[in-house]
Amino acid sequence: MWLSFKFPIIKFTHSSKFKFKFASTAALAHFNVSHTNFSESEDSSSSSSSSYCSSNNITKDNIKEESFHIVKSLQNDPSLAFSLFTQLKQQQFVGFPENISTYAAIIRIFCYWGLNRRLDSVFHDLIALSKQHPSFEIHDLFELLVDDGGVNGGNHNYMLRAIDVYLKACVVLKMFDKAIDFLFRTRRHGVVPNILTCNFLINRMVESGKVDMALAIYRQLKRLGLCPNHYTYGIVIKAFCKKCELKEAAYVFKEMEKAGVRPHSYCYTAYIEGLCKNMRSDLGYEVLQACRRENVPVDLYAYIVVIRGFCSEMKLDEAERVYLDMEKKGLVCQVDVYSPLIYGYCKSHNLLKALALHEAMLSRGIKTNCVIVSYLLQCLVEMGLTMEVVELFKELKESGMFLDGVAYNIVFSALCKLEKVDDAVDMVEDMKAKRMVLDIKHYTTLINGYFLRGKLVDAFAMFKEMKEKGLKPDIVTYNVIAAGLSRNGQAHDAIDLLDYMETQGVKPNSITHKMIIEGLCSAGKVVEAEAYFNSLEDRSIEVYSAMVNGYCEANLVGKSYELFLNLSNQGDISKEGSCFKLLDKLCMAGDIHKAIMLLDTMLALNVEPSKIMYSKVIAAMCHDGKLEYARSLFDFFIKKGFMPDVITYTIMINTYCRMNYLKEAHELFEDMKRKGIKPDVITYTVLLDGNLKANLRRHFLSPSGKRTGDVSSLWMEMQKMEITPDVVSYTVLIDGQIRAANFQDAISLFDEMVDRGLQPDTVTYSAMISGFCIRGHMEKAHTLLKEMSSKGMTPGSDLILAFKRGIVKARKVQFRK
Repeated sequence: MWLSFKFPIIKFTHSSKFKFKFASTAALAHFNVSHTNFSESEDSSSSSSSSYCSSNNITKDNIKEESFHIVKSLQNDPSLAFSLFTQLKQQQFVGFPENISTYAAIIRIFCYWGLNRRLDSVFHDLIALSKQHPSFEIHDLFELLVDDGGVNGGNHNYMLRAIDVYLKACVVLKMFDKAIDFLFRTRRHGVVPNILTCNFLINRMVESGKVDMALAIYRQLKRLGLCPNHYTYGIVIKAFCKKCELKEAAYVFKEMEKAGVRPHSYCYTAYIEGLCKNMRSDLGYEVLQACRRENVPVDLYAYIVVIRGFCSEMKLDEAERVYLDMEKKGLVCQVDVYSPLIYGYCKSHNLLKALALHEAMLSRGIKTNCVIVSYLLQCLVEMGLTMEVVELFKELKESGMFLDGVAYNIVFSALCKLEKVDDAVDMVEDMKAKRMVLDIKHYTTLINGYFLRGKLVDAFAMFKEMKEKGLKPDIVTYNVIAAGLSRNGQAHDAIDLLDYMETQGVKPNSITHKMIIEGLCSAGKVVEAEAYFNSLEDRSIEVYSAMVNGYCEANLVGKSYELFLNLSNQGDISKEGSCFKLLDKLCMAGDIHKAIMLLDTMLALNVEPSKIMYSKVIAAMCHDGKLEYARSLFDFFIKKGFMPDVITYTIMINTYCRMNYLKEAHELFEDMKRKGIKPDVITYTVLLDGNLKANLRRHFLSPSGKRTGDVSSLWMEMQKMEITPDVVSYTVLIDGQIRAANFQDAISLFDEMVDRGLQPDTVTYSAMISGFCIRGHMEKAHTLLKEMSSKGMTPGSDLILAFKRGIVKARKVQFRK
């Protein structure tokens, strides 16, 4: 209670540090109080206060001493009091801190009438003045506020309002230390601030990252007798989740149960959001479902945070399941539901799914926005569909939709990649017409576009324009210029740029050096790149990676590999991108031994190769015939938790078939199906070809005497799985039947292929023509040869030779008759 607040009463005597003379009754009598407007807006009372000061011939010194009594006398007219107080301050009639009592008087009036906005303004003013006068203590002001001469005959409720507003002012200004100090000082005098104010303080501290301090304040306030409400507990749950202390967050619900406080939807939503932000969206969704089962009210935001959580974890199937669950429950989906889903599918380059969701959103009458459009445009850019970016942007623009600077920058980038930088520059005028301001990102993109086209003069003209517009180039802009100069053979200018950057207060970073090295190498200036690399004293991983990449670009794979080994011997390693590029070059060069060593080095240094890396090396090993190494790496690949895709399986199966290990090929084929990986037409074609060739070599039977695979059963299985055979599949079968002397079956397959609308290729025609020639059906062979030529296919020399032999053989047979 306020009555227990026992600040000492200030007595205004000559010995007190506050000395005021009472204004004479006669002087006050001249002041006509006629305004009773209690609103917080400005009014015309300032003129009345001015006329009062002038008409009564009150000097500056007199008013400075008597301002407290003048303001206090207007307790029934707060608007006039505020106007007079403002004018007194402007004319410096109110000193500080000498005249602190005048501030106390105006605060009392505002507290009494509940004018919190004006009260807040006064406290912000006091806080600013206190920084100029370090000796001032806010507690001196509050000591004056407890004087018995307060408003309404000693009603001290205004004190609580003053405390709350002051604390909030400190919190808004992020003066948390001052707020906490004041809070506990007043609490020691028996004043307990409003719970809403305490919640405001703790919540702002959590949002500002001062989580430990917020939790400490919460515990201290509880010890001092503060009774938390459900919002307090929700803030505490949020704080624990920010600290990744999920068990402690869950324990808060038990605290609430003990305190007899029923959890509000805010508490559950805070906990669900905390779980999702800590990569436990699965648990967040479980809590959400449990709330629904127990009829605990949870709002739409809880669903949104779960969808966001799953999308940030790239668990898009789970995110869509939540979305569908919302639809079933009749919850109205908003743009905030669709936005993270579309972003997730765009990030995973599942453009068709992203577009389908976008269409579903529009069909429900939900307006799209420039953020979602930017996701779609960026996805198209990353997928290399630059022309589609331009077309979609044009379509959206013509529809009248607002497109922001981000969307414009994406289309600028696309146009620059299409070497249409002039079109991008033309669009700048469109932006200006819409009163959109070009930022540094737009200019940097356009500068890069000119460099990509080799237009250095235009690039620097754009750079000059950017500076004239008052935009200061950042490190990204300079890196683009460094790369552009290096790529266009201006190596010395690129190096000179570094000194210019220093004069502009921009320090070159590792990316700058990386750009120069890679630019020199791509321009074929490897010697200059080496010299620049060796001149650098501080070489980061990025710089080493640039040189590794540079050597790869110049096809100096040996040098690239040596540099990589030197770096790894020092306990460091290049970035994954350069490792992949080096690995790719080693595989292309057929240097499998070095490729394996590269993988071993990466694993030893705890750098996990990607799925693509493993697949690349396996493919190279298979191509080189190193089947044992390939299978060992394949099995290791699976143990590491990577699931090989259909391509990797097919490569392995093909190698087994090629080396006549048909049993192992079929075992791998069955393993693939067991793991839920659907074989494609290429996989079946590889197996069909392997079985047919094995049959010809008479190694079709396994040691047990049973067939390891059957051509007809594979063909039937293929049809059952609705995998449509292609020209290659038919050609393999036709060739196999011809070699197996089943020529009539070969003709049937050829006719079936044509009936399905598949056009035979050179290999198909060659197989059929050879088959007819062997059997002496020269007229049919000649018909197919003419058909082949009419389709623009040139018969090979072997086929021509086979045809000539067929004619000779047919003549001999005819002669013998």
